[in-house]
Amino acid sequence: MTDTLVIRTDRDGLATLTLNRPDKLNALTPGVFVQLRAHLDAIATDDTIGCVVLAGAGRSFCAGHDLGSISSGEPAPSPYFEPETIDVLEALPKPTIARLHGHCFTGGLELALACDLLVAADSTRLGDTHGQWGLVPVWGMSVRLPERVGRARAKELMFTSRRLSASEAQAIGLVDHCVADDQLDARIESLAAEILANSRGTNRIVKALMSDADARMRVQALQHERTRPYGRPEDMAERMNAGGRPSRH
Repeated sequence: MTDTLVIRTDRDGLATLTLNRPDKLNALTPGVFVQLRAHLDAIATDDTIGCVVLAGAGRSFCAGHDLGSISSGEPAPSPYFEPETIDVLEALPKPTIARLHGHCFTGGLELALACDLLVAADSTRLGDTHGQWGLVPVWGMSVRLPERVGRARAKELMFTSRRLSASEAQAIGLVDHCVADDQLDARIESLAAEILANSRGTNRIVKALMSDADARMRVQALQHERTRPYGRPEDMAERMNAGGRPSRH
């Protein structure tokens, strides 16, 4: 496995951050978040950058949280480092675009939802599988998913762990654009070019103004999510202790 878990490339005011664990479908580990946070912190004060794309190397954007890192006890720098890094992504003073293809599940979807715009290739499959694995969301799913698709639709997706195609996701507003796989990069470049043609200062201020609306209530909701029991609810803990396994769909 490469030590470069997140790669940054810059071109003409556009920074692309690429999750770089293709052999693991870019599943997220504390190490990935450490490198992602370092890049985000650097970009936040980099006046040469006016737009950011978050992408995934290989066959998928991100398959979610690497459950192996949970079972191995791989430590994060602080108890809520991962969700706080997602907050940093969301608050980045630059427009952000999630480039989605292949898998975009659970933690990967939580990461994508922190971006301003989501562009998906036809091959993309999206979903929240916390319930399938008996896990409790602490990275913002219970706040950001309802903001995207509405409370009732978010409940259905979270209660069922249903996977959506890219076209289905676009139909309910989960993604903003759905394009053929061979047109994904061209669509991203076109959208980024439109953004970069505008005032960076205006984009920064508009993003801050929108984020400030009802911010106090939203921040409290995100913090409250993190106070819920981390890991598995009681029924799943008992099941796992008895040697059972969650079913895959």
